[in-house]
Amino acid sequence: MSVTIKDIAKLANVSHTTVSRALNDSPFINEETKNKIKAIAEQLNYVPNYNAKSLVLDKSYTIGLFFSSISQGTSPSFFYETVRGVNSAIEENYNLVVRGIDDYKDFTSINNKRFDGIVLMSQSDNDNAFIYHVLQRGIPLVVLNREIEGSSLINILSDDKEGAFKAAKYLIENGHRDIALIEGKEGFKSAIHRKEGFLKALIENKIPVNSEYMVKGKYSMESGYRAMKELLTLKNAPTAVFCSNDDMAIGAIKAAFEDGLSVPKDISIVGFDNIGFSEYATPALTTIKRPMEEISIIGGKKLIDLINNGKQDGEKIYIKTELVVRDSVAKLDRI
Repeated sequence: MSVTIKDIAKLANVSHTTVSRALNDSPFINEETKNKIKAIAEQLNYVPNYNAKSLVLDKSYTIGLFFSSISQGTSPSFFYETVRGVNSAIEENYNLVVRGIDDYKDFTSINNKRFDGIVLMSQSDNDNAFIYHVLQRGIPLVVLNREIEGSSLINILSDDKEGAFKAAKYLIENGHRDIALIEGKEGFKSAIHRKEGFLKALIENKIPVNSEYMVKGKYSMESGYRAMKELLTLKNAPTAVFCSNDDMAIGAIKAAFEDGLSVPKDISIVGFDNIGFSEYATPALTTIKRPMEEISIIGGKKLIDLINNGKQDGEKIYIKTELVVRDSVAKLDRI
């Protein structure tokens, strides 16, 4: 028969409520009593009953990880690194539920009885209604990936604009002037910021912006493949392409190979994100490292602190991007 809180309470000569609070490090219980109760629990090999515990403490022991969408515009690598990061940061007695905001017709089922806290991987301004709902319900919230202006929220993100600027500048430094862009999914903030950074590099280096070189993508390998096919039909094809994520860059490499082109001899390609597969592509992909897993780990830890310690001041944390040079860019003679 398993040991219960009542068994510990009887041996410690205290109420079962005191035992519950002591085992959860409540500040209302003095240290001497806490230590005594914890020692008894350890001697008896006490294992918490989380169903009962959740009722007593009014907690669900569930953390939600929400994406703007899982089915639309979220690449497998981006999804995997985010889930792995948050999952590694939360305490073992929490369950992680992963959902897309677009899975819900309304948000009535999202409340503080079901979720002790939420990490939002925000990709679109359309998420604002969800953010407002969560805050109105008093659910602790950490927002990743998208800057929330003038917010008191904990907000963790990378500087995508600066990262895209570095990618385009690297191509320019290697002699490229005819540089195309395969954009990210329309409406996603990351796609907008990466395009802005790309254009900033061209303008600052007095390189004309060619509208034919701006092709829409959807952050998937297939969309990168189709976009590259479109670019290769142009009369004056680009010598280099910046892809707004690595998945599209890998699709673009396949399209180039199918057209009999060599990367980087005939056309150079740069990606964004530094997913695990980019190092093992053929050729190994030059890309911008955006440490998505690191961002997600920090987000998970910040949420746990928020749940345990109550209200915190808003905070913006920027994680720097980094150019990772590999084999997919050729240096042209004209510089």
